[in-house]
Amino acid sequence: MSKIIVLTAGHSNTDPGAVNGSDREADLAQDMRNITASILRNDYGLTVRTDGEGKGNLPLSKALTLIRGSAVAIEFHCNAAANKTATGIEALSTAKNKRWCQLLSQAVAEATGWKMRGDKGYKPDNAGQHSRLAYAQHGGIVFEPFFISNDADLALFKQRKWLICRAVANAIAKELG
Repeated sequence: MSKIIVLTAGHSNTDPGAVNGSDREADLAQDMRNITASILRNDYGLTVRTDGEGKGNLPLSKALTLIRGSAVAIEFHCNAAANKTATGIEALSTAKNKRWCQLLSQAVAEATGWKMRGDKGYKPDNAGQHSRLAYAQHGGIVFEPFFISNDADLALFKQRKWLICRAVANAIAKELG
């Protein structure tokens, strides 16, 4: 039986998430989900469940139901801060997914040169402003590969999003063997 990978996009179709100019976190998260899922399916032949196709994006309550039985579940987000120079990659989860968080963060760091926040990209799901994140509590990872509020990070993401998503897909495929 094939291992199942779950990829979801944060904020659903009802919440734009963080915004920088005309760029909305929800749209960028959908792009990351769609590109990464496509690479995993087409290049590696892996089974990927998503919370939508194209611009479709189910609410969190529905996304949570996809996690059960998966080898790894990743919800894409963008970080944001009032300080527009804030930068770095982080993945939030419970301790059981620490290794996954570090692998994903390292893959993006190698593709971009961005630094990793926390413990080599891992932060517990109650770090900083967060309280227990539902996605992490259900066994998933909340992955924030860059700060949408940082103009330079946003520009680099837009320039290299396929490279970044390929790095994430390659890390997932390699870890799953």
